[in-house]
Amino acid sequence: MKYIKYSLHKNSTSSDDNVFWVTMSDLLLGLVVIFIILFVFAITGFTTNKVNEQKNQFEVSEKLLEELKKNNINADVDKFSGRIKISDLELFQLNSYELSPKGKAYLAKFVPVYFNTILKDKKIRDNISQIIIEGHTDSHTFAGAKSDEERYFRNMDLSLKRASAVAEYIVYSDYNGKKNYEKDLFKLLSVQGKSSSEPVLVNGKEDFSKSRRVELKIMFKDKSILDSIKKH
Repeated sequence: MKYIKYSLHKNSTSSDDNVFWVTMSDLLLGLVVIFIILFVFAITGFTTNKVNEQKNQFEVSEKLLEELKKNNINADVDKFSGRIKISDLELFQLNSYELSPKGKAYLAKFVPVYFNTILKDKKIRDNISQIIIEGHTDSHTFAGAKSDEERYFRNMDLSLKRASAVAEYIVYSDYNGKKNYEKDLFKLLSVQGKSSSEPVLVNGKEDFSKSRRVELKIMFKDKSILDSIKKH
C-alpha cells in the first residue's frame, strides 16, 4: 500500500510539472506573438509617417513652384523636398557677405512669395518645425589661406555670415502678410554655415558657380512623436 501511495504521489507531481512547463511555453509563445505585432505596428507607423512627410514636402514644393513661376522669380526648387537653391550671384559680390543691391532687389520679390506660401496657410505652418537657411561656398582656395584647415574655416565663416545676412533681411524687412506670422519667424528660422562641404557636382566635377549658393529648406514635425506626447 505504501508503494502504491508513493506511486500516486509521484504521478501527481509529474503532472504538476507538465502543467507548469506547458504554461511557460504558452507564455513565451504569447510574448513572441506580441513582439511581432508591435514590430509590425512600429514599421507600419514609421512608413506611414515617412509617406506623410514626403507628401507634405511635395505639396509645399508644388505650391512654391507655382507661386514663384507666377511672380517670375528665378530659383532652383527641388520638387520633392521643397529645398530652394539661390545662387550667390543673385545675392552677393564675390567674397562678400553683404547683400548687394541686386541681392536686396531679388529678396524683395522672393521673400514675400516664399513665406506667404508656406506660412500663410495655418495647416502648413503648424506642421513646420524649422526653416533652415544654409550658406555654401565652393572649394576654391580662399585668398590668404595657408592650409586646407584655414581655407575650410574661412569659407565656413563666409557661408555662415551669408546665411545670417539673408535671415536678417527676412526678419527686418516689411512686406504684405508678414504680420500674420511675424512671431513664428523667431521660432522657425535658423542659420547654418556649410563651408565647401557640399559642392554641386556636374558630370563628376564641381560646378563652382552653383556651389556658391544659399539654400532654404523646410523641416516638418514628426507627428508620431507629437501624438505620443499628447497621449501622455
